[in-house]
Amino acid sequence: MVESTRESDGKVSRETHFVIGSIGTGVADFGLAVCGHWDVGNNLHWRLDVAMREDACRVRETQARENLAVLRHIAMSRLKNDSTKLGIKNKRLKAGWDEQYLAKLLFEAPRTASQNAPSGPPNISRG
Repeated sequence: MVESTRESDGKVSRETHFVIGSIGTGVADFGLAVCGHWDVGNNLHWRLDVAMREDACRVRETQARENLAVLRHIAMSRLKNDSTKLGIKNKRLKAGWDEQYLAKLLFEAPRTASQNAPSGPPNISRG
């Protein structure tokens, strides 16, 4: 069980989340794993909303929403793996303006796993 407290505009809200996992019984390991999991989810959602304006999408038909989500995830992956020194949102805009850049994103092979080495240590450690 994870209990989180958040204060926004003077209002305090508490939420309880129940998590099932096999990380072990240590409180520190469990806390690191849960926070790391939430960080990944929050970071992805934030990127999709900022770069792709996902929250502004008003498509309501279920199949169409799912199809657009898949396309956004593919586009996000291609943009993240591109070595151009721009932010994700600017890369997306550049792809809309520059057909050569769009072709590069769509048709060039993605970088290999060795080229995608993590930029730092993993966010979960056992201590």
